[in-house]
Amino acid sequence: MAESVRAAVLTAPGRYEVQEFPRPTLADGALLMQVELSGICGTDKHTYAGETKQYAGTPAETDTPFPIIQGHENVGIVTEITPRAAERIEFYGRRLKVGDRITHCPDIVCGRCYTCKHVSGWVWCDNSECYGNSLTSADPPHLLGGWAEQMYLRPDTFVYKVPDGLSPRIAVLAELMACTASLDKLKEFSSYAFEGFNSGDTVVVIGSGPLGLLHVAKADLMGAGQIIATDLSSYRLDWAKRCGADEVLDVTATSAEERIDRVRALTGGRGADVVLHMANTPRSFVEGIEMLKRGGMMLEMGNFADTGETSINVHRHVCSKNIRLVGLTNHPSTGYGPALRLLERYADRYPFEEMVTHTYGLDAAEQAMRTSMSPESMKVAIAP
Repeated sequence: MAESVRAAVLTAPGRYEVQEFPRPTLADGALLMQVELSGICGTDKHTYAGETKQYAGTPAETDTPFPIIQGHENVGIVTEITPRAAERIEFYGRRLKVGDRITHCPDIVCGRCYTCKHVSGWVWCDNSECYGNSLTSADPPHLLGGWAEQMYLRPDTFVYKVPDGLSPRIAVLAELMACTASLDKLKEFSSYAFEGFNSGDTVVVIGSGPLGLLHVAKADLMGAGQIIATDLSSYRLDWAKRCGADEVLDVTATSAEERIDRVRALTGGRGADVVLHMANTPRSFVEGIEMLKRGGMMLEMGNFADTGETSINVHRHVCSKNIRLVGLTNHPSTGYGPALRLLERYADRYPFEEMVTHTYGLDAAEQAMRTSMSPESMKVAIAP
């Protein structure tokens, strides 16, 4: 096996270089994965643009370091594994071996802080680290992101064996599908009258990129009565229809007032029961609140990186409307098993296999990034 490993390295915002690194020696409990596909996430786009602050205002606040190997939506094949990792690293206790297809949670948690000890499942660690986001390639073992031929997975990683029937093109969506556990969180509120996400509810999804589309599909699976999707791209709105949206609103062809009025017209004048804000900009945040019924619930998940501020009237938008506003960064480590099962079970119902619309090699990392920003793309992936 080769003694050096190639990787696409983001040396500074907007600047990629293909570099070679020594093949790492595995620590006890670690493994090496040959990367098959690594999806480009909205977070990666922010980092490329220099918008590097994440978890702002929390003990986990960080600025992405450079140089870095990006890529945290990864699927690959085990190429080397230590005996302890073979026995212990798989999240559900399954034994791993060379040749197994795996995916992993990008977040590494300490297990000791207050949040780790009090918040079950969700990776809200005060000391969290993240593959492809907070671990620089300058330090050994270097290969801590998916835009590399081989990726090093530390002993404290949550690793998941991919079902045999799931192709890499679908399995690379596992991290995003795990994020749709947000809808399960909203469902918890439905034990109270008029709150949360109930069967038959009208759900609006603002932002129809890959994250938004998987939320459209999950809302459909969970019994939404009506799903309305918005986006700047007619191409992506066509995808939203394929994933279960009943009505789509083109942001480039309508005003915010027209979109709000349309949502109200489709709900008997009340407004949506649930709004899912999946756009990576704060500009449409207040619009989402305006679309809500009185007592409705809004989930904010799109602004994972610090993209700036927006103005809100607390009386009008929060207090008077009696809204329930839920902010979620990230997903639960417990969400991968359910995500993989849903992707496998419903692959014939939704276009999961087609969702990776473009793939690029390491030498074309910048082209891949620019394509991912195009309105005529869906999930763009690096295939090292």
